[in-house]
Amino acid sequence: MTRFSPAFRSGLLDLMRWRRDVRRFRTDPVDEALLEECLGAFLLAPSVGLSEPWRVVRLESAQARASALANYQQANAEALKGYDGDQAALYSKLKLSGMREAPVQLAVFCDDGTEKGAGLGAASMPEMRRYSVVAAVTQFWLMARSHGLGVGWVSILDPEALARDLDMPGDWALVAYLCVGWPEDSQETPELERVGWEERRGSLPVKRR
Repeated sequence: MTRFSPAFRSGLLDLMRWRRDVRRFRTDPVDEALLEECLGAFLLAPSVGLSEPWRVVRLESAQARASALANYQQANAEALKGYDGDQAALYSKLKLSGMREAPVQLAVFCDDGTEKGAGLGAASMPEMRRYSVVAAVTQFWLMARSHGLGVGWVSILDPEALARDLDMPGDWALVAYLCVGWPEDSQETPELERVGWEERRGSLPVKRR
């Protein structure tokens, strides 16, 4: 069994602490070799039944990106209607995506119809395939952060409309829309905490039975 040093564990903790949801990007390009190295983290991710259900789509055309941005803008306007008063005023000022600036944009889907893995572990909990995609995204995110790249997960979207606009297969479900690039700055404290939207918990509540 591989043993890791205290220094390694400390560095890993720092990496997790500095993993931020980045929304403010420089427009500088990302080296292709570096991006491929980071994407390789998907192949190291655990997956239910070894199904590897993640499907990564890179949006490069102006049409694809414009469609995704319009989707976000409409969903964001709808989300704003769910707030009022001071909270609505604060929400309207939040920068919730880096879709205009990020040089790399990835739509990550789960192939719910995959035959790989023969359904092992997913018969009673089919959502495990999507959880597997989330685990792979997390590994990619940490790898990107280790190289100084920023990643922002855009969740204010209509996933079914985006899948249609990108002409994806019917059994592919959008799990994550990721903006990737070089951050404008580095902040250890999450932006939503800095602007007063919410605070991070100081401890983990664990129930015992």
